Amino acid sequence: MPQPDTPPAAAPMRLTTAIRPYDWGSVTALPHLFGTEPTGRPQAELWMGAHPGDPSTVAGTPLNELIAHDPTATLGEQTAGRFGPALPYLLKVLAVERPLSLQVHPTTAQAEAGFADENARGIPIDDPARTYKDASHKPEMVCAITPFHGLCGFRDPATTAGLLDRLALPDLRPWTDLLRAGELREVFAQMLDDANRPLRAQVEQALLALDDDPDLAVYGDLARACPGDPGVTAALLLHHVNLLPGQALYLGAGVPHAYLGGIGVEIMANSDNVLRCGLTTKHIDAAELMRIVDFTPSQPHLVRPEEDVRGEHHYRPPAPEFALTRYDLETPHSVPGGVPQIVVCIDGEAHLGDLTLRPGESAFLPAAVASVRLSGKGTAYRALPGAFTK
Repeated sequence: MPQPDTPPAAAPMRLTTAIRPYDWGSVTALPHLFGTEPTGRPQAELWMGAHPGDPSTVAGTPLNELIAHDPTATLGEQTAGRFGPALPYLLKVLAVERPLSLQVHPTTAQAEAGFADENARGIPIDDPARTYKDASHKPEMVCAITPFHGLCGFRDPATTAGLLDRLALPDLRPWTDLLRAGELREVFAQMLDDANRPLRAQVEQALLALDDDPDLAVYGDLARACPGDPGVTAALLLHHVNLLPGQALYLGAGVPHAYLGGIGVEIMANSDNVLRCGLTTKHIDAAELMRIVDFTPSQPHLVRPEEDVRGEHHYRPPAPEFALTRYDLETPHSVPGGVPQIVVCIDGEAHLGDLTLRPGESAFLPAAVASVRLSGKGTAYRALPGAFTK
């Protein structure tokens, strides 16, 4: 491979990044945050990383190609030895205006099997009906920049039965009886089954009439945003989670979830495997989702940052691929080296070595960078492999 025309591997590298215009994104939120002009289209996700679907570039060279050219200098021996010659994480900034799809992510074994099966069946990677885009699991964590909310994990089924009772619909009795008997899987499957569309319509109408119920209002908002969608009724089985700025939520394999609103920094394993069952116009594969979803009731997994007096907030979720640090840029910080890192400025101005980053701008720190000074005034986030968190 010819030598890419890029800065030396021992210096921070400015990234050129892409913003994906998904229909659930906000037209104004990211332009307002980053001080840029709106395009008139939704701006949903700012991607920073080396995922082949939309890699960031360094002086015109895709970051995944730069890494493949010299994995040792860019990733370091530890990271390349653990995860292979690829950046193990993908960093994003999300601006959620409308509900995202009700979805789950597979385990590594499930992703490997599903990816191999679709390859064997000759389904192109870019086919909209493709479910598995790669052979990796996709744990993820979102850290709120503004108040952020979503749905996450199955509530205790008996508690959900009590919530459904408040809709005062006699036809829901079979579902509430099943829930009280612990038959969560069966109820979820029936809610997604189009044979129950008339009952789902009753649920939507009841939700729209109960705006004054604080526990049900968010589901009424879903009914208004996604009328007739099976995900509206299925969402009633999930916890509603509200994050304040600085709070973070972790999502492991099989946990059903949907983000509903707000701006956040999201970090995940370097994968694009999403199985959807509702609240979306994208490909739905309810049968495969039913196979991999974890029906164990669980509380939302909040990640509490470890904080120090220097204004560093370290988020360490249980995923070896990624960790996140939030910096309050009031005093200078020393960013340790030795692993591949991405730094993004969210507000104010960040000085990373000789680079100046303004809101929405980011840089890649190859592993060959021993350490670098981070200063300025505002807020910056740093992504790095979680297995070697410093």
